Amino acid sequence: MPHVRIDWFPGRTIEQKRELAAALTREICRIGRCEPDAVGLVFTDVEKESWSRGGKLFADG
Repeated sequence: MPHVRIDWFPGRTIEQKRELAAALTREICRIGRCEPDAVGLVFTDVEKESWSRGGKLFADG
């Protein structure tokens, strides 16, 4: 069962999440030759003060 986790900053609408879920599921099924019920997606909204890159928090600019 394919499982995809998407970590991103907050701000996307439920409509955007629905559209992305449908598109990713469709393409995973096409490429991976599986049924939609086999595909799991998790959207995680991560605040900028909880995410860093290169030793610097995104909240710090």
